[in-house]
Amino acid sequence: MACRGVHFALTEEDAARLLAAEQDEDVLAVIEDIEERWDTDHLAETDKAWDAIHRCLADGRLTHDGGSYPLSYAVLGGLPLHDGDDHVVVHVTAAEVADIAAAMADLDDAWLRERFFALDPEDYDGARDEDDFAYTRHWFGGLRAFYATAAANGRSVVFTVDQ
Repeated sequence: MACRGVHFALTEEDAARLLAAEQDEDVLAVIEDIEERWDTDHLAETDKAWDAIHRCLADGRLTHDGGSYPLSYAVLGGLPLHDGDDHVVVHVTAAEVADIAAAMADLDDAWLRERFFALDPEDYDGARDEDDFAYTRHWFGGLRAFYATAAANGRSVVFTVDQ
């Protein structure tokens, strides 16, 4: 997927509104509202690297249910609220955020490198070269810091990708 991903650390009010949305259009309306007024202190962009990051943190595949908790929940794991042709929305609770942050804290470049270069070239559309790894590592560092901050603030997180 060649779409840009964004993680938002939600206030309790926004999380409640999002989880109360019953129809796809309601979920997307809440996400649109969050996107329009969000401050950069509580979001993490992962650009197009979210795909490789998820694969590295999960089982190498681009699915909601692959891999082991809590790392597999950092991008596509958690509660899928919308998974359509135009948008993906996935929510993780504040407790899950704390688990994700703790698990990500110990991951270093060597770990990420090993996971990245083990990705199946038949399944992963990226270049899987040093430039692609550097790009993925850059966005991964920001995501790791984001989760640490969200956990410290007791916030849940929603991941969105516009397709």
